[in-house]
Amino acid sequence: MGPWGTVKLGNRGVRQGAGGEEEALPRQNTYPPLLSGWGAAGTSPGPNHSSQLQSTEAPQAQAAMAPEEKLDPIPDSFILQPPAFHPVVPYITTIFGGLHTGKMVMLQGAVPRDAHRFQVDFQCGCSLDPRPDIAIHFNPRFHTTRPHVICNTLHGGHWQVEARWPGLALQRGASFLILFLFGNEEVKVSVNGQHFLHYRYRLPLSRVDTLGIFGDISVQAVGFLNISPFAEGSREYPTGHPFLLQSPELELPCSHTLPQGLWPGQVIIVRGLVLQEPKYFTLSLRDKAAHTPVMLRASFTDRTLVWVSPWGRKTLISSPFLFHPQRFFEVLLLCQEGGLKLALNGQGLGAISLGQQMLERLREVQVRGSIQLYCVHC
Repeated sequence: MGPWGTVKLGNRGVRQGAGGEEEALPRQNTYPPLLSGWGAAGTSPGPNHSSQLQSTEAPQAQAAMAPEEKLDPIPDSFILQPPAFHPVVPYITTIFGGLHTGKMVMLQGAVPRDAHRFQVDFQCGCSLDPRPDIAIHFNPRFHTTRPHVICNTLHGGHWQVEARWPGLALQRGASFLILFLFGNEEVKVSVNGQHFLHYRYRLPLSRVDTLGIFGDISVQAVGFLNISPFAEGSREYPTGHPFLLQSPELELPCSHTLPQGLWPGQVIIVRGLVLQEPKYFTLSLRDKAAHTPVMLRASFTDRTLVWVSPWGRKTLISSPFLFHPQRFFEVLLLCQEGGLKLALNGQGLGAISLGQQMLERLREVQVRGSIQLYCVHC
């Protein structure tokens, strides 16, 4: 199962559309058809997987996967497409599985000093003729006396009544991190951690399967995530943590200190890509004496995920195995009173009890294995 493919366009201009909106100038043979990527969004999910933890002293190892063996079916909700780094603008990519409630798109980049405008379109397809509907058109404009953002919807080739937000939170020459959070009835947008706007859907969110970025913008990364299942206090938005590509801070083995241990409400985030020929992956929590009270380990031979205690006891985590070659993953650990909750790719997978004193004695998070790290936060 290969990595998610993306569709990139060659350089194209941007012209004024009806009602003052922008539209990308068509160019022959530069807009390939919709990609199928890992599989159609309507692929039937696998069987229901229990989120309970099963304690075993020594689970029996299964045989390694033969070359002709197929991977176990995985529900779409467990699969995240890898982030795109430094894409060329104009940029169009298929959104695997389309958009749905609970999805989050993260855009990292910078606004050029001479920027006039740019747009982020969540489209219903990627055809050239007829032009696809655009469910959500996010269009910051810098060249007017009062910079602002326009949101609108294109349906049947016609723009609807535009919504305008003054007081643009983006600035020329400045970097940004924009989060698009998709709820039941509206999308909420934050800029650099602060709420900026919300826009009610005028077309069904389920029709959106393509992301387009056009105009005066320098994009560093585009990420596709699920909103964390862990409530982060009273925060309206999750904290945006940028993706980093080939950062010295993320070389393996990668260690981050926990000066005051772990406390209730603290979240550890690990995001990365499994290498082509993986051998192992571990996320260890270590104390002052460099002991490892608890370790999360993915075994690529028997395709299991387990908690490992210092005495070798293994607690099997019943879930789809996500750590396949060239597949993107996100591990979330939420510290709660006396234990840790685990989520993979935004899906909660139960908890493990450690004791509050043990959590307070932890001083280090260490990541090892056959992966390329994009983000570690604790």
